Amino acid sequence: MIDLKNEEIRNAVRDRYGRIAREQTVGCCTPGAGASCCGSPASATFGEASKAIGYGIEQINLVPEGANLGLGCGNPQAIASLKPGETVLDLGSGGGFDCFLAAKSVGDGQVIGVDMTYDMLALARSNAVKGGYANVEFRLGEIEHLPVADGTVDVILSNCVVNLSPDKPQVFREAFRVLKSGGRLAISDMVASGTIPEALKADLTLYSQCTTGAASVAVLEGILREAGFTNVRIQPKAESRSFVKDWAPGTNIEDFILSATIEAVKP
Repeated sequence: MIDLKNEEIRNAVRDRYGRIAREQTVGCCTPGAGASCCGSPASATFGEASKAIGYGIEQINLVPEGANLGLGCGNPQAIASLKPGETVLDLGSGGGFDCFLAAKSVGDGQVIGVDMTYDMLALARSNAVKGGYANVEFRLGEIEHLPVADGTVDVILSNCVVNLSPDKPQVFREAFRVLKSGGRLAISDMVASGTIPEALKADLTLYSQCTTGAASVAVLEGILREAGFTNVRIQPKAESRSFVKDWAPGTNIEDFILSATIEAVKP
């Protein structure tokens, strides 16, 4: 049976990020629009948005134009410790930014990006051609139902995407399925640092802006362990309040959510 609420959430997320891909806006908003989300004040450039969440200028300059859309809430590359020859999977790959950075690190390895938005997929594939990334491919799919074979991935990356899923346990069950034994998660995402007001949680626009779908550290730890992961480590970043406050002005959202790194291993 289809959960209509979950489908409503997915459609809202799909519509928003499809629009971002088509319009090439900064984060979730057009420059100067006076609102922001997913890591970038509306007045920021793509590069400024990415620097604010932890990417270095050399990483920003490495990828093809159009790959960096100013999305994200951290830099999963910083915790991934990618090695040559590894197979990397990016959940919610967008324009391909993290995939292209990973491609350089894995050398003759493989990078797979999965995204449920047709426009993002088209953009990422175009960027891969522009950049000549022969070891990167992009697949259409939901992160709850990954188009990836069992036990084939060394590292899973994701940047501010799992919070958008209405079924986080299923996301991590799928992550566990596709990882090899010894494979690892290296994720940047949002976590709830307080009780998010119900009025905010009911707003689908805020949900699709990476704000109100965040789960608490305790809940995420339980989900990861239930999925089978070990060495679970979730580290909220208090300093992320400096950019989170710009995502939903007037809501005090920075009092309820923080960016965090999420690491875990499949035994």
